[in-house]
Amino acid sequence: MTDTIISSATKEVVIGFDRPFAVIGERINPTGRKLLAEEMKNGDFSRVEADALAQVAAGATILDINAGIPLADEPAILAKTIQLVQSLVDVPLCIDSSIIEALEAGLAVYKGKALLNSVTGEDESLDRVLPLVKKYGAAVVAISNDETGISQDINVRFEVAKKIVQRAADYGIPASDVVVDPLVMPVGAINTSGRQVMELVHRLRKELKVNTTCGASNFSFGLPNRNGVNCAFIACAVASGMTSAIINPMHPEVMLGVRGGNLMMGHDPECKDWIKAYRDPNAVGVGARGGRAGGRRRSA
Repeated sequence: MTDTIISSATKEVVIGFDRPFAVIGERINPTGRKLLAEEMKNGDFSRVEADALAQVAAGATILDINAGIPLADEPAILAKTIQLVQSLVDVPLCIDSSIIEALEAGLAVYKGKALLNSVTGEDESLDRVLPLVKKYGAAVVAISNDETGISQDINVRFEVAKKIVQRAADYGIPASDVVVDPLVMPVGAINTSGRQVMELVHRLRKELKVNTTCGASNFSFGLPNRNGVNCAFIACAVASGMTSAIINPMHPEVMLGVRGGNLMMGHDPECKDWIKAYRDPNAVGVGARGGRAGGRRRSA
């Protein structure tokens, strides 16, 4: 079994085959959030603070931190955001950028063992990102695309993931520190995308013995009731062996899928997390009464 261990200064989180599904909170990302982007660019981090606290309260075990703002000093903003968030919450962080200088700036100030998001199968990406992963002792998200783009053939995506794992090993980075993103395509555009991902996750787990993650909301793109679709996707993903995902924990339906998946796979001992999240504190004894009411009653 494979465990990917990441940490903050005071807390360790393990992403693993026999562990509860790791929820990577996606909210601290200015992409598509114009107000947040403008605030971060101008040095206003009040929304970042609120999002960090709210996501952890909602069940996030890791927080993704992104500062990709056009025409802004991304390395400086990312580093400042990481320091701020680490002063507020104790969960580990996923440092998210496509800019190598920003990744290094974030790693330089990070306290603990970070998850770096991300490296692709492109040779340039591998040659630039993997040395950083090794230098700072981080774990890394490996995205299953390369110079040819995103293949619709899951065998090709598997080979890209295999290439990344092998190249990481060349740098002394173990497979346990590589978390593969098999790439989730919108089901509204590719009807078999869900089945493809589940099949690929199974292969990644069985053959490469790596943990997996994804941007789960991509699956529902363009559909109505996206949170309902995401709930179903997450529950199926957990059952198929996926071990983490970047999601919005503020959506109750999505967390329902996470907790339901953990429950189904035996990753919630004694159902403690489910009970804690959903038992109504004002409904003491309802379960017992409901049990009697639901059974066959004898006539008087």
